[in-house]
Amino acid sequence: MGIVGWIILGLLAGAIAKFLLPGRDPGGFIGTTVIGVAGAFIGGWISARWLDHPITKQFYDGATWAAAIGGSLVLLIIYRLLFGDSRR
Repeated sequence: MGIVGWIILGLLAGAIAKFLLPGRDPGGFIGTTVIGVAGAFIGGWISARWLDHPITKQFYDGATWAAAIGGSLVLLIIYRLLFGDSRR
């Protein structure tokens, strides 16, 4: 999967993470998109490095999606802890 595939996966993972953790974030759509793309890269790296499950080159692999969504969720939580959650 190339860089464009990772960006598309990150966009979708960011949207799913935002759906799972609703609320108004200080960054809006752009911030959520960046968090999704970064989360996909970080989730894939963590999965390959420490969970001993290398990310496949297929876009439709379940482990790839789980790693991307998990990384996006973690980054979204960290982002809200650092910059605040406007639901308060």
